[in-house]
Amino acid sequence: MTRWLRGLRAAPAIPDGAWRSALARYPFLADRSPADLERLRRMAAEFLRDKRFHGAHGFTITDEVALAVAAQAVLPVLHLPGGLDWYDDFVGVVVHRSEVVATRQVTDEAGVVHEYDEVVAGEAMQHGPVMLSWQDVLASSITHDEGYNVVIHEFAHKIDMRDGLADGCPPLPPGFLGTRGARAARAAWDEAMQPAYDGLREQVIMAERFGGEEPWLDPYAAQSITEFFAVSCEAYFVTRLRFAQEYPGLLRLFDAFFLGGQVQAG
Repeated sequence: MTRWLRGLRAAPAIPDGAWRSALARYPFLADRSPADLERLRRMAAEFLRDKRFHGAHGFTITDEVALAVAAQAVLPVLHLPGGLDWYDDFVGVVVHRSEVVATRQVTDEAGVVHEYDEVVAGEAMQHGPVMLSWQDVLASSITHDEGYNVVIHEFAHKIDMRDGLADGCPPLPPGFLGTRGARAARAAWDEAMQPAYDGLREQVIMAERFGGEEPWLDPYAAQSITEFFAVSCEAYFVTRLRFAQEYPGLLRLFDAFFLGGQVQAG
């Protein structure tokens, strides 16, 4: 759907009671300025207007389900130029009651194809729908201190894939961090991301093999730089203070991208 066509239809009004309930259930949403909360509510309504929710295997999409997903999905693009245009490559949001088993295929160096099953709480497909487990969406109301949020994780992947590549670096704006040109901007991004990712991988290896201290960030982030970006986004948006303590360099990097350098309290 084009931006022009979207603008022809008014966004639905989110009832006051439903909005208050969402903020109460997901307190990291409420921890924002009045202006940001107003913007969040408006953009969540636009998300509900533009996307189509589908319940898988008989799961019912209630107003609570749709609003919970919409409000959290909007958070990463709240201050990005273009706003919801970052999500205009898809329409469908598929919600399962709980985690699902996905069959994967990998080809080894000898060209042999191997299949395996993976339990997933969510999945974002390039130019395709976003899949979420409602059980895990709901869990984010009580796991925010751990930096866990499946909605933000999957929509961070969408932002990352905006330029056609899932590589842990979203399309960066001109002049990002005072750089000149796309190559310099990417170098500045990698200069902050790569050491943080390498450090987490080393910590995960030490914990798994030698009984070292477990990292605070979800060890799943050590799977790849792509997953590191998505998991880091979870923590950045839902537990900013702890994220700032653990990853001050990434905080500055993410502020520059997601907030345009604005200072955010809390």
